[in-house]
Amino acid sequence: MKLTSYTNYALRTLQMAAIRAPDLVRIDDIARAHRINRAHLTKIVHQLAQAGYIDTVRGPKGGLRLARPAGDMIVGDVVRLTEGPLDVVECFNPQRNTCKLRGICKLSVALQQATAAFMAVLDDLSVADIAANRTDLLERLGLSDANRSSQSSPERGGLQDT
Repeated sequence: MKLTSYTNYALRTLQMAAIRAPDLVRIDDIARAHRINRAHLTKIVHQLAQAGYIDTVRGPKGGLRLARPAGDMIVGDVVRLTEGPLDVVECFNPQRNTCKLRGICKLSVALQQATAAFMAVLDDLSVADIAANRTDLLERLGLSDANRSSQSSPERGGLQDT
């Protein structure tokens, strides 16, 4: 099972918003921290905002933040939003299935079970869970509280606080 970069970046965006809460996070900060193309990230932020995962604030002191508690956001739901149907093989999709083995193939059944197990793990994981090690995440991203004050200056292009 492999998720797209789009999904990974969506989850990283939510994770960053969770570890920086209640402060706003700028798209530029997420893009820089994770080496993500800003234009690509803007599309992801737009979709997450439309789906009610984040709130966005416009303006020079703007940014984004979680729209609801991180513990209420299920990783599996974000994956379904960004990936759409997880058709691991053609026969998972009844509209496009041309497989002659439909209905008798044990491989198809096993792959469906594996996909269900994969999603069950993600359904048991919240955004709060993936942000629980906040201090370690901030440190690894170079955003630890110790160096945060030097990054929060607008003149230096750092994080904006509310």
